[in-house]
Amino acid sequence: MSMDLPSTLDLCKQLKIFYERKGFWRGNVPALFMYMPYTAIQFTVLHKLKTFASGSSRTEDHLHLSPYLSYVSGAIAGSAATVGSYPFDLLRTILASQGEPKVYPNMRSALVDIVQTRGVRGLYAGLTPTLVEIIPYAGLQFGSYDTFKRSMMSWNRYRYGIEEDDSASSFQLFLCGFAAGTFSKAACHPLDVVKKRFQIEGLKRHPRYGARIESSTYKGMYHALTEIVVKEGFGGLYKGLFPSVVKSAPAGAVTFVAYEYISDWIGAKAGVE
Repeated sequence: MSMDLPSTLDLCKQLKIFYERKGFWRGNVPALFMYMPYTAIQFTVLHKLKTFASGSSRTEDHLHLSPYLSYVSGAIAGSAATVGSYPFDLLRTILASQGEPKVYPNMRSALVDIVQTRGVRGLYAGLTPTLVEIIPYAGLQFGSYDTFKRSMMSWNRYRYGIEEDDSASSFQLFLCGFAAGTFSKAACHPLDVVKKRFQIEGLKRHPRYGARIESSTYKGMYHALTEIVVKEGFGGLYKGLFPSVVKSAPAGAVTFVAYEYISDWIGAKAGVE
């Protein structure tokens, strides 16, 4: 079935207008500044912890660790990465949430205003609820990934026989990372909602983007959770779950696959036995 020409032209015009406004990429620059150090710190700490626990730097040997160690090392690595990159996470959330007309035209103006009005501590607004969220989130993500990977390797042994190579393919690793990202994000999303509420407290924005959250609206995480449930119902704790999963699940899957292959490549170059 073909579309008529006027409706096609109208659709193209709307897409052009939306692209020119860069709505899809709002807050993208601080997001990139956040993810680069975050990922580097997270996987470095994770690898060091697993190497220390197993006595080997080989990723294959890390799978023999207790599943509990996978969860604990993931939680510690996620916490370290969060502290190291948090100001960029805050700036990303603020720039993405301000809507139109913009309060801050760029990341620098947002950074300067936050430091002037809140001090350097303002760059870490919402850090506590973020750590409360990231500890179970990162623990579940890495722990479940290792669990899914072990299961996939067991399935390969069952399918091909014990004599065959039981290593997971890149597609199987992608599926494991996708499942781990989906599971961890769905389980911890309410904490992510609370974290973002703290991050955008006091942000001026147009009413069409939602009611402004005044400064000191929430006295703590428990108060924020109860206020959201009372005023918005339990569904308020899961606002934005679908786009969040759509973003994080494939991103996590690609990250895990890249980490596996880069770790193997570095190990081969370093002559790890």
